[in-house]
Amino acid sequence: MKLLSFCAKVMAGVVCGLILHGAAIAKADSNKILHLSFEAADDGFDLTRTNSLYTNWLAEGVFESLLAYDYLARPAKLIPGVAEAMPEISEDGKTYVFHIKKGVYFTPDPAFKGQRRELIANDFAYAIKRHLDPKNHSTQAEAFTGKIVGLDELAAEAQKTGHFDYDKLIAGLETPDRHTLRIRLRAPNTTLVYHLANAKAAAVAREVVEMYGDDIGQHPVGTGPYMLRQYVPRSKIVLVANPDYRGFVWDFTSSGDKWDEKIIHDMRGKQMPQVGRVEINIIEEEQSRWLAFDSGQLDLEQLSDSASPKVLDGDKLKPAYSAKGITLYRYAEPGVTRTFFNFRDPVVGGFSKEKIALRRAIAMSYNLNEEIAQVRYGQAIRAQSFVPPGVAGYDPSYRTSVGYDPDLAIKLLDRFGYKIGADGYRTTPDGKPLTIKIHSAPKTRDIAMMEIWKRSLDKIGIRTEFPVSGFADNLKAAYRCELPMFGLGGTAGIPDGSDFFESYYGPNSLQGNMGCYQSPVFDDAYRKAAQLPDGPERQKLYTTMQRQMEADTVHMLALWRLRNWLVQPWVKGFKKHPILNADWQYLDVEKH
Repeated sequence: MKLLSFCAKVMAGVVCGLILHGAAIAKADSNKILHLSFEAADDGFDLTRTNSLYTNWLAEGVFESLLAYDYLARPAKLIPGVAEAMPEISEDGKTYVFHIKKGVYFTPDPAFKGQRRELIANDFAYAIKRHLDPKNHSTQAEAFTGKIVGLDELAAEAQKTGHFDYDKLIAGLETPDRHTLRIRLRAPNTTLVYHLANAKAAAVAREVVEMYGDDIGQHPVGTGPYMLRQYVPRSKIVLVANPDYRGFVWDFTSSGDKWDEKIIHDMRGKQMPQVGRVEINIIEEEQSRWLAFDSGQLDLEQLSDSASPKVLDGDKLKPAYSAKGITLYRYAEPGVTRTFFNFRDPVVGGFSKEKIALRRAIAMSYNLNEEIAQVRYGQAIRAQSFVPPGVAGYDPSYRTSVGYDPDLAIKLLDRFGYKIGADGYRTTPDGKPLTIKIHSAPKTRDIAMMEIWKRSLDKIGIRTEFPVSGFADNLKAAYRCELPMFGLGGTAGIPDGSDFFESYYGPNSLQGNMGCYQSPVFDDAYRKAAQLPDGPERQKLYTTMQRQMEADTVHMLALWRLRNWLVQPWVKGFKKHPILNADWQYLDVEKH
């Protein structure tokens, strides 16, 4: 069978299709369509350019990694992906060897000049190297920085010469043969395997990247279960089943959850994937998303907080929705929301006592109870630690030292010279007008949160401005450390607390650290923790890092969110994974 692809620009988007030659038929059923929504726009498919949840979500369906996750296992459990087995690990914990499955092919693309392109070990080495190429300004480079022998030196050389030599051999990324990858680490690192299961480490074909250049984010070419059919940025994405995907038989076992029994009954023994088409619309407004699901236009929906009073009775569905056959999957998301401070900003940044006092006062002023009640409708709880429940390194006894206390915030500002002026707002210690800026997106939820911020900061005498831009634009600016303050949520990319600390590590301050924060105390604890397995010794270091973040007030720690997924009766096999986002290849659609 020979497959040729064609791509044409249509209006604002890109439409890609397949011309099939021969009798090959995709295992998936093209009549089985999943209709979904994202609440914010993705930022393309290139994970060296962004760490957006929605980009990760899409990339997981198109690209494949060395390792994957057992769909039903809780806590999250790694299994081989395109690796034949779990890695061979040396006794000193510093060498990992992966053997890659043979006969796995990328989807056809003009970059391959009509030839079938087999997946090889060097595709993974290349994907990792791309994160350290200075030209890419990778937002996820911290996952590999300082860890792989020779890789940082290669990056440093590129920084000097302006050219990253992808052909240069380094001891840390070796390919003894086409299907073997050997990774050597500077020091043992117990979380490496989790990063290698993430889409940021998925195989990428070098010739595709070089052909499309800066447009690579709109030309994803992978080996995974789905491929891009239509891409209209910030509007609509359509994926179709990859007809050359090898597939698998659904045969997962229960982790003891009652929810699993129905899934196993519905799915066991099916050839996967079943779903032939995934249509995703960007619907930013909560009410619009809910109406689309309620009318049957969406098959799955993460229930918006504002709709929860209409749909939920406590932690259960109201009878009217249960009667329709809709089911509810409710869980505590392994993530956290926060509003970060930019340490390079002339107003809120810096390590002087008066700047720390300002950040602390701002953080203590915000009324989280109002947000929980008025914006989240009770579907969240106050976060007590930066490491959330559900990942290794979470300490249930930990309590943040920066709580809600506007009276103490006022005293702090008074003590450090932020005086009240004639207009009722404070000045800086040198007598200049004080105004802080908090950036947000043009969404109902963000507008409500900015109103809470205004009331909270008015109460302690701080004047505020609220610039508004699209979420994707704000995210890009935040990664460049251009926003003074910006609120966002983060979910675990790996089932380990190190994922939350990594971007705050000093050497990563220009790679994913939105606040450009650097602290010697934090960095020392981070380096030591990175070499330890989960346990009491590492937990003490995690406590040290969190207390230092609180002392410097790197952000206003906000919420742990409760998530409520609604599932239409014709969707089979759904169970939200704590780490995996793109679960489409595990689902079925049975409309009668």
